[in-house]
Amino acid sequence: QVHLVESGGGLVRPGGSLRLSCAAPGSLGSIDNMAWYRQPPDQQREFVALITRGGDTNYADSVKGRFIISRDNAKSTMYLQMNSLKPEDTDVYYCWMKIDGIDFWGQGTQVTVSS
Repeated sequence: QVHLVESGGGLVRPGGSLRLSCAAPGSLGSIDNMAWYRQPPDQQREFVALITRGGDTNYADSVKGRFIISRDNAKSTMYLQMNSLKPEDTDVYYCWMKIDGIDFWGQGTQVTVSS
């Protein structure tokens, strides 16, 4: 059974940076697309960024130019470098991976941007 393990959330001041990680330890399957989503309280989960197996990326307009998604296929790990953070980036961030055609989600990590 694959479990995605997230890390890297926390409290940061506006303008600061954080790096999120998402690993699929023990995964022996083929990992296709990977993505990050975030979910404000009492709202639907929203798309943040996606990276394909070949390294093509796509970003939500709200984070374009500030966030960078990357992956290390050898380590079955994905990253989200978040720069120039704003208070409106405060949310629970979830990672997603499609492994052998099956969707897997991380447990979520809180990111709080506040002075």
